[in-house]
Amino acid sequence: KKIVQTYSVFPNWDQSQSDVVVQPYNSVLTLKRLTLNADAVVVLDNTALNRIATDKLKINNPSVDHLNSLVATIMAASTTTLRYPGFMNNDLIGILAQLIPTPRCHFLMSGYTPLVFEDAHASAGIRKTTVLDVMRRLTQPKNIMVSANTRDQGCYISMLNILQGNDINPKDIHKALQRIRERHNIPFIPWGPASIQVALARKSPYVESRHKVSGFMLANHTSIAELFDRLLGQYDRIRSRNAFLDNYRKEPMFEDSLDEFDYARATVQNLVDEYRACERPDYASFIPGGPTTAPPTPTTVGTY
Repeated sequence: KKIVQTYSVFPNWDQSQSDVVVQPYNSVLTLKRLTLNADAVVVLDNTALNRIATDKLKINNPSVDHLNSLVATIMAASTTTLRYPGFMNNDLIGILAQLIPTPRCHFLMSGYTPLVFEDAHASAGIRKTTVLDVMRRLTQPKNIMVSANTRDQGCYISMLNILQGNDINPKDIHKALQRIRERHNIPFIPWGPASIQVALARKSPYVESRHKVSGFMLANHTSIAELFDRLLGQYDRIRSRNAFLDNYRKEPMFEDSLDEFDYARATVQNLVDEYRACERPDYASFIPGGPTTAPPTPTTVGTY
């Protein structure tokens, strides 16, 4: 079986920043496909990418190139242990198996520190790049590429930190993990064993870096349901008025009915309910609601 992993960029949630009025329709249809057909989805939120570029990198007007550079950094960091293999986490199945305990909850947040662009002034704000400082910053909401409140809401289902550096002492990692556990500031699921997994990777010999240690985080967190719930709210506002549906009715999928929209919304709502159920100790008895079989679809829709 092949593993299907995607890096999906979600649109801006502020409607005033979007010029696509049917954005909620397209997002719901695409999210249904990602829920049913992908094994892992690394979520990248355009709103969060703009916030990081503006607040952390001090770029007043981020361009598409700046945002694409952030996405490229995440994609490159997530494959570091595959390109520079070690004793552990050297295959995609091994990485995803520890992050996704249940098949449907496969939407992952990501974070990276320190972020430095050549034309940005953020490098002066990064003073320490010790193992402890890097691991602390990875869990801060301002460094996460998703607009979700991971500090005050929800809990972590799993977390993997990939530390890049050529001279990292494993003792420093154990000390950092102990310090983080003592503070009890990272909540995990109450129904199963979960902790911070750490992988070590070497830096590329062809890319110069002014920092000794850099960190990348992949995390499965229940607050990502906020993202999907926000999307459903926007979808319901325009769907209740049946607005902007004329172009969809011209497609073969929607010629007879708009049932595909209803099924897609039910699929996303089930996903939100399951992520919220993960926060409860009785998650093992959770039964997803809604339809269990998809209506026949003669063709597929394009993704945004």
